[in-house]
Amino acid sequence: MNTINLTAETFQPTIDADGIVLVDWWASWCGPCRAFAPTFEAVASKHHDIVFAKVDTEANRDLAGLAGIMSIPMLMAFRDGMLLFSEAGALPASALEDLIAQIRALDMNDVRTSLATTAL
Repeated sequence: MNTINLTAETFQPTIDADGIVLVDWWASWCGPCRAFAPTFEAVASKHHDIVFAKVDTEANRDLAGLAGIMSIPMLMAFRDGMLLFSEAGALPASALEDLIAQIRALDMNDVRTSLATTAL
């Protein structure tokens, strides 16, 4: 398995770390979640420098509530502790690879500057 399971205790330290973290919010009863899981695993096996993480929303209801998860599967992408993408639905492998390429291509200094100016 190329993914890690996150809990309330491990979620924040994981997403706050440097680098890219993709988080798949799922539940065992969710058909689209089960359909997306092999895609997530396959893409994870190609990108060893990225953290691919899963949160079982049934086992981590409080965490899912705090994160505002209203629909699953939900994919979130973080880089250097910043949420850059959040969307419900199962992505095909090509779309997930495209998302990774876009996140890799970001100049994080520009992102930080943009966020700082927006916050003013």
